[in-house]
Amino acid sequence: MIPAATGSGRAFAALAAAGSIWGTGFLFGKWALTDLSVGQLVLYRFLFASIGFAPATWRALRNPATRIARQDYTLIAVAALVGVPVQFLIQFAGLARTTVSHASLMIGALPVLLAAGSAWFAHEHVTKGRWLALIASMIGAGLIAFGASSGEAGAQASLSGDLLVAVSLLAGVGWILITQALMKTGRYSPVNASAYVMTAGTLMVFVWVIATEGLPPVHLSARTWASVVALGLLATTVTTYLWNWGLAHVPASQAGVFLNFEPVVGTLLGVMVLHDLLGSYSILGGLLVIGAAVFVAASG
Repeated sequence: MIPAATGSGRAFAALAAAGSIWGTGFLFGKWALTDLSVGQLVLYRFLFASIGFAPATWRALRNPATRIARQDYTLIAVAALVGVPVQFLIQFAGLARTTVSHASLMIGALPVLLAAGSAWFAHEHVTKGRWLALIASMIGAGLIAFGASSGEAGAQASLSGDLLVAVSLLAGVGWILITQALMKTGRYSPVNASAYVMTAGTLMVFVWVIATEGLPPVHLSARTWASVVALGLLATTVTTYLWNWGLAHVPASQAGVFLNFEPVVGTLLGVMVLHDLLGSYSILGGLLVIGAAVFVAASG
């Protein structure tokens, strides 16, 4: 038997790994965008993610106890639509117009937006401190965007790109809350719910890309193929399994702090690998966003 402390340590390691790997997503995405359109990139990402989820999807469909119930088809379809094509087409359209570091800092507002969404739609209690954190996070996001528009973050960053990434977070909150409602039915485990939603979302992206752009190219550079495979299998499938396993062993309030690994790792990769420039407004805004998210997680 594994001692409790050791088990918690492994759970924290899994959560930290998930948050860190999520942080690589924008770097891989920026590399892939050199050969692919936004739609093609999102399609390839989720095709590979669906391959990773295929065993879980197959097992769930074969088991009558976990097969999709008729009354849940609409909920799964809405979660898939909001969580995959809407969220990621907007998010990577923003990435195409801004820097990896700026997009990563914007993502840091997600835990705070999720707290607000839970209060408004799931009627969860949110303290005054969390509302203040939300305000601080929004101010931070504004400073990041202002830094881009004033040119402090380098020529590649733009206000429109930062705003698109910010808008995608609203879709992300909707996706999480809808999926949470799906899991509260008691019929679907977190992995099964993720597998169903991701697979259905991939089919939607496939239809959209084929209808608007035709078949995606297959003659791509080795770096682009490696990037979309990493996005799909590592930054989507593996992170989901790691996160769900860790979440099963520690309280959600403690797990939430590891979401902050994503903007930190993403920003560091943008600065060190792609030589993004962060000015004073962007740094201050990033500290506000990440600090607010840490406060929300620690006070959970």
